[in-house]
Amino acid sequence: MNTLPTGAAMLMAAGLAFTTFATTAQAQDASCEIDRPVMFAGLNYDSALFHNAVARFIIEKGYGCKTDALPGDVIPLLTGAGKGDVDVVMEIWRDNVADAWKKAEAAGNVSQIGVNFDDAVEGWFVPRYVIEGDAERGIEPMAPDLKSVDDLPKYTDLFADAEEPGKGRFYNCPSGWVCEKVNSGKLAAYGLDDSFTNFRPGTGAALSAAIASAHKRGKPALYYYWGPTWVMGLYDSYRLEEPAYDKEIFDALKTDATPTKATAYPQSTVTVGVNNDFKEAAPNLITFLTNYETSNALVSEMLAYMQENDEKPDGAARYFLKQKPDIWKSWVPESVAQKVESAL
Repeated sequence: MNTLPTGAAMLMAAGLAFTTFATTAQAQDASCEIDRPVMFAGLNYDSALFHNAVARFIIEKGYGCKTDALPGDVIPLLTGAGKGDVDVVMEIWRDNVADAWKKAEAAGNVSQIGVNFDDAVEGWFVPRYVIEGDAERGIEPMAPDLKSVDDLPKYTDLFADAEEPGKGRFYNCPSGWVCEKVNSGKLAAYGLDDSFTNFRPGTGAALSAAIASAHKRGKPALYYYWGPTWVMGLYDSYRLEEPAYDKEIFDALKTDATPTKATAYPQSTVTVGVNNDFKEAAPNLITFLTNYETSNALVSEMLAYMQENDEKPDGAARYFLKQKPDIWKSWVPESVAQKVESAL
């Protein structure tokens, strides 16, 4: 019977032992902390869908977990987070958070664990070329002295409403949105409701289309908008000055029929929220989600990429992960980053 020399046998045994150890270590390293899919709140707007796609890719490829998303509107999904039906909400607008989240937080069922971005913007805008011009497009400044909402009465002709001669047009939010109520109150408080038409597009898409059309044609427009959005990513807008944010005055804009004072929108901080049972069960994932940090400009850039390339959130997430490794690698350990890069 043939036998291996003693030294060779020992080397083979050591090799087998090392292979077994390495395989076991890799399996442990790739295993997820929880034995079910991580459930994300499938909020139905672009920035939240983008963040979901990025976080899910990293959790699946880097941490070896399964993920899923529960689609829906804000209130039901925040309620679901409190009940444990949802593990992760990638966008909690802290300065205007819904009562459903406040109740769940007070009950100790959910937590805000990190800041996704702290420079969200809302306000009244005009295309920057209206004020500064655009030499590359041959556009001369149309209103170089326009800086503030107080200046708007001088520019009704510039923002003329074709359907109501003698008035300017202000593009408001669609009826039923909170911002529509706030902006309508501002028009009254700023003394502009007689000189500007309070134009309410039928949908959010119609509002963004009107803004995009004006920018593409190099025309003047006065509009409410917010970021991060693809509109802010694609088009250079100038935010008009308003009185400094005052919470009491701002809250009254939502309720008073004829407000006499108005104030700027707050600069919102948007956090990542989680169910507390999930928080306790998955500390490694919580560390990643706490480290997850972007910005208004970055997200607007990614949403603009989606818009221009007719790309879905999953494709935009891959694009982001390939193009911005210096950002997302700071969120995770090196071993996780390597797995994510391999998956890309």
